[in-house]
Amino acid sequence: MFHSLQRRSPSSVYSYCVSSARFASLADGSPGWGHQVSSLKGRVQQVLSWFQKETEKSPRQNKSLLSLLANQCSYVTSLRVRRAQQIGQLYSNIYSERTRWSLFSRLWRKFHSRHGNACKLMAALTGIFVWEEERIKEEELQRSIDEMKRMEEMSSVFQNSGVECHLPELKPQTEEASDKATKEQPWEMVMDKKHFKLWRRLISGTHLYQYRVFGTYTDVTPRQFFNVQLDTEYRKKWDALVIKLEVIERDVISGSEVLHWVTHFPYPMYSRDYVYVRRYSVDQENNVMVLVSRAVEHPNVPESPEFVRVRSYESQMVIRPHNSFDENGFDYLLTYSDNPQTVFPRYCVSWMVSSGMPDFLEKLHMATLKAKNMEIKVKDYISAKPLDVGSEAKAATQTPDRKSESTCGPARIEYA
Repeated sequence: MFHSLQRRSPSSVYSYCVSSARFASLADGSPGWGHQVSSLKGRVQQVLSWFQKETEKSPRQNKSLLSLLANQCSYVTSLRVRRAQQIGQLYSNIYSERTRWSLFSRLWRKFHSRHGNACKLMAALTGIFVWEEERIKEEELQRSIDEMKRMEEMSSVFQNSGVECHLPELKPQTEEASDKATKEQPWEMVMDKKHFKLWRRLISGTHLYQYRVFGTYTDVTPRQFFNVQLDTEYRKKWDALVIKLEVIERDVISGSEVLHWVTHFPYPMYSRDYVYVRRYSVDQENNVMVLVSRAVEHPNVPESPEFVRVRSYESQMVIRPHNSFDENGFDYLLTYSDNPQTVFPRYCVSWMVSSGMPDFLEKLHMATLKAKNMEIKVKDYISAKPLDVGSEAKAATQTPDRKSESTCGPARIEYA
């Protein structure tokens, strides 16, 4: 099962042990420590002297002795690994998948609180994606919904067509949020149409902009519009810029998933690729839907020389139906920012994004109409009800349930 270890020659082992003994003798000048080290040094030197003499007499015999030692270590390690596999198989037969992930997350949090740097290093070396740190939290979803509520409170501002206005700044709730709010730039109107308004603001400390769109559609249902956004297979058909779009990994606890998206950029620029995590939530009680995405790093998707990796990317889409999810008419709020890694001046990048966002939203709208009129089959993500608010905390603290008690739980839902 395991490859044989790389063995050192007996002479190199002897030199290493002698150097270690000399270092130990100089480690501390205290009397008690020096006496213990001297005693240990004497014993080590006796063993090494015997080992050196035996090595000079029969080197082949000692090499075979080291080989037996390495084989024994390999044998013990294989037994430990086999035992761990048996334990894992036992737990998989007893507990449901969600309960196993909850237990693993709880153990990981406990270990991470004590050895944070070691956890990151271990995850990087073993190629593991740490969901505990990268999954989209409930707070991020709620923050986007709160922004939509504030936008609706200021809806009277948008009634005055042709009048330039600034978006309301969020009211900070904590000192940290207050300090951050003082550094944020004001929103600037870029486009003002009847059912489409676009703002931008400079991201502090950078030359990049954050964009925000508030719009309305009256000829499609919120359910159709939302499903078309989430359906990766259908997007490959209606978005000609997509080169690759696939789901890399899913989180059974929160419903978050990691995607790899490769898209064309205008000539002569290279194509860009995005690795991002996304999560959606459908709140039928409060009549709102939200989709949040942001860039992450995943060990299964290394950077490719064929594309330019976009490492800074955020997107939040909130949809508020006028009546219900299955009746035509809804408002939406889209907040977007990314760093496309271009060498063009800032005004060129701003023009591309300002013109590209309305174009993308119109293509999304037309794809929804096409799916509605031609009855194209699109996966219904709303019927797969996401986890309730606060379910992450419950999953981390609840006691393990038997598989028979949770056969109808969220673990069986295929998330978007």
